[in-house]
Amino acid sequence: MTALICGSMAFDTIMVFEDSFKNHILPDQVHILNVSFLVPSMRREFGGCAGNIAYNLNLLGGNGRPMATVGQDFSPYADWMDKKGVSRQSLKQLDDDYTAQAYITTDQDDNQITAFHPGAMNQSHLNKVEDEEGVTIGIVSPDGRQGMIEHAQQFADANIPFIFDPGQGMPMFGGDELNIFLEQATWLTLNDYEFQLFSERTGKRALEIASQLEALVITRGGEGSVIYTDNREISIPAAKIAGIKDPTGCGDAYRSGLLYGLMNEMDWETTGRLAAIMGACKIEVNGTQNHAPTRDEICERFQQDFSSRPW
Repeated sequence: MTALICGSMAFDTIMVFEDSFKNHILPDQVHILNVSFLVPSMRREFGGCAGNIAYNLNLLGGNGRPMATVGQDFSPYADWMDKKGVSRQSLKQLDDDYTAQAYITTDQDDNQITAFHPGAMNQSHLNKVEDEEGVTIGIVSPDGRQGMIEHAQQFADANIPFIFDPGQGMPMFGGDELNIFLEQATWLTLNDYEFQLFSERTGKRALEIASQLEALVITRGGEGSVIYTDNREISIPAAKIAGIKDPTGCGDAYRSGLLYGLMNEMDWETTGRLAAIMGACKIEVNGTQNHAPTRDEICERFQQDFSSRPW
């Protein structure tokens, strides 16, 4: 099976301010804010939801193709994808734009100030699901607004089952639009905060939402996740971790496990646990694509945590 992974490809420039923002931002003076932070530590990471999901699915041995629009500066990321064996077949490069970029400054209290430039991502609707051959499953993850709308409709029109994963794109959509996505999607995945927003905007509770889908998956960080399917509520425990290094990209890693389980017709208990393992592998490493467990190591870790094997 081949998964078409619709979403963003982005560079994440992460800088560390070795102090606390609160010591330099005066609450009563924010209307005339003019402040500069010295950031002696900086790293540039390859990211974006489509790139992260595809990278993790590749670790599992799954066949996934990210579909995204990228810019004139994409060459280093392209080299990375080639090195890691991730397909670039469905990427469209726009020479008049830059690749989406996030500039993230983190202080010693783990507060973050982020500037995000969408760049080529805003043109994601230029890619068409119907132009892709051999696709058997899909996911619509955070991307350009019009691209998310059109790709969901295109999956539905082609009768290709897909996961709707609005993520940080949630603020772009109102209740009516979210209800349309709900009608089109096969599965829906949200974290607990996104679920609250989704519920408020659609006026629907978990069981009502799940009744329109094959499954609703809600992640709860260190508390694990819950899957609503076939009038059942399946609790998935969090996988064990050696320590928390960087939670950025954990949701994308989790979603790769969902895709792999669906592509291989695993039951939901196994699928959810595999997704949890992938999230745990990610959280122990800085950056969204720097963890590199082998498939055998993923299997061994699953067995140690859950006393069974995923394959």
